[in-house]
Amino acid sequence: MTDPEFDLSAPDLTHDDFLVLEDPYFEADTVAVVTGAASGIGRATAVALAANGLTVVGADIDQTGLDETADIAEDCGVDGRFHGVETDLTEDADVEAVVDAAAEEGDVRFVANIAGMQHIASIPEFPMEKYDLLTDVMLRSPFKMAQAAMPHLRDTDDGVGAIANMSSVHGHYATTDKAAYITAKHGITGLTRAIAAEGDGTLRGFSVSVGYVLTPLMVNQIEDTAEERGISEREVVEDVMLGQARTKEMMAPAEVANLFVFGFSSHARHLNGGDLLFDGGYTHTYE
Repeated sequence: MTDPEFDLSAPDLTHDDFLVLEDPYFEADTVAVVTGAASGIGRATAVALAANGLTVVGADIDQTGLDETADIAEDCGVDGRFHGVETDLTEDADVEAVVDAAAEEGDVRFVANIAGMQHIASIPEFPMEKYDLLTDVMLRSPFKMAQAAMPHLRDTDDGVGAIANMSSVHGHYATTDKAAYITAKHGITGLTRAIAAEGDGTLRGFSVSVGYVLTPLMVNQIEDTAEERGISEREVVEDVMLGQARTKEMMAPAEVANLFVFGFSSHARHLNGGDLLFDGGYTHTYE
């Protein structure tokens, strides 16, 4: 059920959307790898880090989307550089190759594992090939990315850096019909803590958990849910998705990107093994 007055389009990115910090590591010789950089939160994070002067290597299977991200970064007048690398995150060789490509650009200090997928089905009806794909992209590939990147972070002059993982409110609790996504997000908590445990204090691991974000992935989910339940897209957002939240609006991708900017910065040096939970009240308030 379509509501012509209900706008589901994701907001355009502008330079003013981004948190820009003074930081000794935010400069052109520092490289950040961002997965899922062709759209949504990954795109916004790639542009936000470039706006902070870093060299950003964006990994995604969608080369056209990566090219669009490069155009957006240029339109935003970022101080850093963005370089997209077509990458199949389910292939170990591709993950290793994108990390190697990043190392050729400078000192790899930051990794943002953001690429994500969703499939809606109950556990008895969940296709195993979809389960394998979701967990490969959202749990196995972040592990492989950490495995490939950690030696480069340790080889910098002081070993300072961070690996950040995109989690979710669904990494804190479970709802129906999202079993693979929930499994991956709960698993990413363990991986984040393991990275922190092995990082010797200078190589940090942290995660970012948010509620519903207005991305192309989310727009598709809203449309599918509306069709499945026979309700309007507005009702899906306001009643189904935001019904439990206290902050009654969806986040913008740039708002999530700014959490990664802060988390990578020296201001967050005590953020290690922890989770930045910006969920509008989903997790810790209920009626």
